[in-house]
Amino acid sequence: MAREKDADATVRGKPEHHPGTEAKGPTRAVVIVPVLTRQPRGDDDTNRPRLTRSADARRDEAVGLARAINLDPIHTAVVTVNDPRPATLLGSGKVEEFAEIVKEGHAELVIVDHPLTPVQQRNLERELNAKVLDRTGLILEIFGERARTKEGTLQVELAHLNYQKGRLVRSWTHLERQRGGAGFLGGPGETQIESDRRQLQEKIIKLKHELETVRRTRDLHRAKRKKVPFPVVAIVGYTNAGKSTLFNRLTGADVLAQDMLFATLDPTLRRVRLPHGTPIILSDTVGFISDLPTHLIAAFRATLEEVVEADLVLHLRDISDPDTAAQAEDVERILADLGVDAGDTKRVIEVWNKIDLLDEGNRSRLLADAADGSKGPPIAISAVTGEGIDALKSIIETRMAGELEDLTVTIEPAQFGLVDWLYRNGDIVSRTDNDDGSATISLKATQSAREEIESRLRRKNNG
Repeated sequence: MAREKDADATVRGKPEHHPGTEAKGPTRAVVIVPVLTRQPRGDDDTNRPRLTRSADARRDEAVGLARAINLDPIHTAVVTVNDPRPATLLGSGKVEEFAEIVKEGHAELVIVDHPLTPVQQRNLERELNAKVLDRTGLILEIFGERARTKEGTLQVELAHLNYQKGRLVRSWTHLERQRGGAGFLGGPGETQIESDRRQLQEKIIKLKHELETVRRTRDLHRAKRKKVPFPVVAIVGYTNAGKSTLFNRLTGADVLAQDMLFATLDPTLRRVRLPHGTPIILSDTVGFISDLPTHLIAAFRATLEEVVEADLVLHLRDISDPDTAAQAEDVERILADLGVDAGDTKRVIEVWNKIDLLDEGNRSRLLADAADGSKGPPIAISAVTGEGIDALKSIIETRMAGELEDLTVTIEPAQFGLVDWLYRNGDIVSRTDNDDGSATISLKATQSAREEIESRLRRKNNG
């Protein structure tokens, strides 16, 4: 992905080479997790407080994000911030402390797990004498490394340029003012920063045009799928909840699935046939995360339209994570931004993954608590062991094709071409071959399959 040389040197495990030194191993980084004492407020109309994450969980996630791009966190610290400083976010004492840690540890990068203003980032780089990345910049770096398709690369680059545009705050003393005009003195030319912003804006406009072409192509593909009316089921969830593992379990595909934040980025779609023959299109989407940069949400809107257009959404939760409730709230907030109501139980199914990591007591208690809630009981599964997968498939099929119904049909000799279809799309209970060459078949089929059977029989009779 393209980068402005002066604005953002690469940090993906490859430190800049200096004469006389050899780069060995991953980039050494210091990870700082500021914890603001003021309770953040929600974005909804009630302005209710957001669920508070534990400091340990935030630290573990920040370290996981750093390691996702081959960084070596040599020091991690949780810092309580009572009074955020406009210049550096952290107090002067803490800044001096971390400057010493950076110096002694020969760290080249400092990660601050909190959004930083351009001025705060510049001042911290100056005081710490190291490259500084805030949470948004780090996630952008990860996405830039994970993108594989042309669409994913364009989306990440657009998000990065929008992020970078507001951070051209460095001093350009060597090119402070460019001369312009035809007179003797010349008119005041544009500053270097203005020139860079103009160039960035031109790139942004170009990328938006390219993404619009991608969006139209995606719309065409979606329109073709609608001509063959297979329902679309999208898997969403917090990053590392096990979406790709579940996708592989349901489809038999070989999508990358690792215990790593944002192991996969580009969306994948596969056709799946459910136990009673109902065909669906299953979509694996990018993982969500708390404080997901708005630049990324905007850039990935074309991809996330697969979620918006889906007939059914599986909200996958890592139920073994102590912060699962806060993670679920973050996912629901992003879904709401996309126009998807996570509380709509007819369209959204909550799936609890990784139950194999829970002891029996916790598993029973969590399921009982969920059964008493307004959303009803979730579906408990383990995408790794396969536990609960059959029940999940049955519920998906019921939502997509209706409840199973008992059905008895008589197939005339001229209609025997339908027998194979019946076996593939229903559970055959019994079959009786009659003396006149016909066959009477009793089966269990979904409501959708019953309607299709009746339609096919009518066409055969009319033919």
